[in-house]
Amino acid sequence: MNLNLNNKNALVCGSTAGIGKATAIALADEGVNVTLVARNREKLKEVLSELSEGGKHSYIVADFSNPRDLQEQVIKFVDQFHGFHILVNNSGGPRSGEILTASLVEFENAFTQHLKCSHVLAQSTIPFMKDEGFGRIINIISTSVKEPIPGLGVSNTIRGAVGNWSKTLATEVGQFGITVNNVLPGFTETERLNEIINIKADKEGTSFEEMAEIMKGYSPSKRFAKPEETAKVITFLASEAASYINGINVPVDGGRTKSL
Repeated sequence: MNLNLNNKNALVCGSTAGIGKATAIALADEGVNVTLVARNREKLKEVLSELSEGGKHSYIVADFSNPRDLQEQVIKFVDQFHGFHILVNNSGGPRSGEILTASLVEFENAFTQHLKCSHVLAQSTIPFMKDEGFGRIINIISTSVKEPIPGLGVSNTIRGAVGNWSKTLATEVGQFGITVNNVLPGFTETERLNEIINIKADKEGTSFEEMAEIMKGYSPSKRFAKPEETAKVITFLASEAASYINGINVPVDGGRTKSL
């Protein structure tokens, strides 16, 4: 299948590790000009060196705790270079913990990092997408949008808000050739998953390895996903082949989510 992504421009957030990094590499392999976004300049440079040669790849240093600065950095980049056909919203998950013990600051920080930043990035990139008659906004969220995950109180709440923001946006911009979809990763081999396994293992008084095997058993696939597997789904949704897929949640979880 020809995805027709050659020479498209993509802004990939949280692209120095995990699914974000895998997505940047996958898009670059399809001929996309990838702009990485994260707060660590040295890690951005490392990932930049791993992207396929031939594309016009670059990076933006920005902190997702400051939406105004993030927006200014992206707008400055667009004014100097080019707009983006593809936006991949992705940011690290909030701290684990029961919802009853969560502080207001935790909710406020997560809302800023996930919803506010996604919003300002959409506002900054959609005008170009409208002019091009082509746009793809893909939000990497969580299966908690469909089924809340125990022990992730703040994350469950904020991810749900982002899911509803995304669905609303999809209904507003679809007429311009722009689609907005959510990818819901299940247990994926990332630093974030290792953190969750360690917390669960400590709580249950077992080892990391034993808890990992228990959690693999939650999925019919009996294993964790590779970041590259989720990145392939994101790449497809970014393509012309997915032009009539809009406003949906796509679980990439090996069948773990029980709801339809």
